[in-house]
Amino acid sequence: MILGIPTETYPGENRVAIVPAVLPMLKKLGIDVLVQSHAGAAAGYPDEVYRDKGAEVAGSRDDVFARADIVAQVRAYGANLEQGGGDLERMRRGQVVIGTFEPLTSVEAAREVAARGVALFALELIPRITRAQSMDVLSSMATIAGYKAVLLAADQLPKMFPMMMTAAGTITPAKVFVIGAGVAGLQAISTSRRLGAVVQAYDVRAAVKEQVLSVGAKFVEMELDAGESETEGGYAKALGEEFYKKQRELMGRVIAESDVVITTAAVPGKKAPVLITRQMVELMAPGSVIVDLAAERGGNCESTRAGDVVTEKGVKIIGPINLPADVPFHASQMFSKNVTTFLQNMVKEGKLEMNLEDEIVRETLVTRDGDVVHPGIREALGLASAPA
Repeated sequence: MILGIPTETYPGENRVAIVPAVLPMLKKLGIDVLVQSHAGAAAGYPDEVYRDKGAEVAGSRDDVFARADIVAQVRAYGANLEQGGGDLERMRRGQVVIGTFEPLTSVEAAREVAARGVALFALELIPRITRAQSMDVLSSMATIAGYKAVLLAADQLPKMFPMMMTAAGTITPAKVFVIGAGVAGLQAISTSRRLGAVVQAYDVRAAVKEQVLSVGAKFVEMELDAGESETEGGYAKALGEEFYKKQRELMGRVIAESDVVITTAAVPGKKAPVLITRQMVELMAPGSVIVDLAAERGGNCESTRAGDVVTEKGVKIIGPINLPADVPFHASQMFSKNVTTFLQNMVKEGKLEMNLEDEIVRETLVTRDGDVVHPGIREALGLASAPA
């Protein structure tokens, strides 16, 4: 089998789907790698390193798609609608495409890929089960986003994070408040603590209190009934405007006392909940910083503009997009390991086996044999339920 790695075409996307270090693992599976020239250059992986590890370097994108049995991309067509349309014409019946696809919002793109006869696996749909942890690209990339968010905040804050005792007096530590204690939130807490800040955190899931405490933050208690805050697949669930309204009222005081607020609340396939209103921003001291990691989904702060820095009443609101692409070397390394483990789960004796009794395979398979097969995507498209 040939695994093709094309250059990423999404603006500002510096990652690559497969790094040279995993090529020996792929070779053991019976997979040869064909990488488009300069595909890894922006991430720090030049062509010669791929060649040294046994990959073939192709001169063109057309060559990669024409020869590859499997194509791995960081951003496949659905996650790259403007620039990725040309890849549709390059896809061929029976080919397998693996990558992020934003399947819950790019449902029409899924229909287009199905029409090409391609088997599409969307890695955002990896189930949150123990066996799939090493394949979970969302968690891998959230780790990087949480880390980078703190560095952005530290750069913009007119204060230092740590407490310092100097000849010129004692400098008090910065106060950081992290909203959402998922993977990104926990990494933001850890990074803030390493920089010396005093950190508080909140999450609708009371069960994560122990995790928050374990990484050195104080857990903010709020008397709110979140009910079922997760889907069966382990992803966040929208909780309704009444809940969020009450939550904003209770969080206002903590936000007003914070130097930095980092928000991470996102619901797959839906607009991010607004957790910080403009009125709450006005209560913060001038010079304070908000980093909104949900900016690409509409933002957790009412003032957020995706890809921009907004200043209101002296408070900076940063709306970063695609943060993992700003740390492409390690982001590619982690993404590549996720993809390789995903393939190891399906490749048996040199052949790709789509065992639909395997929850990982079944939940990530979006299209196959000319049809959209994922139940959730079919429902979004208004299609009848597929046969079992």
